[in-house]
Amino acid sequence: MSNAISAVRIAVLQFDPQVGVHNGQVNLGKSLSLAREAVENGATLIVLPELANTGYLFADRQDAYAHAEVIPDGPSTRAWTDFAREHQIHLAAGLAERDGVHLYDTAVLMGPDGLIGKYRKAHLWNKEKLWFSPGNLGFPVFETSIGRIGLMICWDVWFPEVPRLLSQQGADIICSLNNWVWTLPPLFDDAGKCMASYLTMTAAHVNNVFIAAANRVGSECGERFLGCSLIAGTNGWPIAPVAPAEHQAIVYADIDLSTARSAPIWNALNDLHRDRRTDLYDPMLGYRQHPSLPR
Repeated sequence: MSNAISAVRIAVLQFDPQVGVHNGQVNLGKSLSLAREAVENGATLIVLPELANTGYLFADRQDAYAHAEVIPDGPSTRAWTDFAREHQIHLAAGLAERDGVHLYDTAVLMGPDGLIGKYRKAHLWNKEKLWFSPGNLGFPVFETSIGRIGLMICWDVWFPEVPRLLSQQGADIICSLNNWVWTLPPLFDDAGKCMASYLTMTAAHVNNVFIAAANRVGSECGERFLGCSLIAGTNGWPIAPVAPAEHQAIVYADIDLSTARSAPIWNALNDLHRDRRTDLYDPMLGYRQHPSLPR
């Protein structure tokens, strides 16, 4: 990229972590092996799926506790943090977090200097409500050496408030960590994209923000997963091929994160952020936990 202010090579990792405490080391090892491959291919921001070290379908609440770990001292968090430090990159990954008696579906963000922060999933899908507590950290955006990074998890993208609040806080990119599951057909269109692909593309388009969405593949306890990981540009269109539905893959894209701060003026009279009718509604949708930063 010529004259890039914040040049980043994103790598979205799509693979098949399996539930079961006995699978924990295998899942973690696979995540690190794919991350190492991504680094060897120049990646500087790596995104893993939701619950990348545990698999998804826990048998019951006790089983979920057995899979969970504390942050920052749990083994997966330590391993991912050490990897980010060693390779001087940024990495987002999903895990089951234990905090006292509470469990959270959490995304962690690591950088060259260690753990940057975490986000706890706000919108819980189906049986997740039986083991996880709803996220209580709001929707933080983290200042990093490559730009402002927001996090969201899976079902969150069905709620347009989430990417909107992250973009209004000045996020340059949203890392979306997912376990998108098969639902009632039709699941895919003729282009091979699923509905989650289009929701991700739409969220990027209407908020003028990059979104790097990592999903898993495979099946587990009778549940199947959709694949279709992608990286959407600020105009919404994928800026790399969308990953297949069935197979492990790494999706790469070279971007300049700073371009997300350019006003999305589509013609002489229209600007997405300027045209919001904040005289009619609160600029932050009533959200008070984090400040709105200029873009």
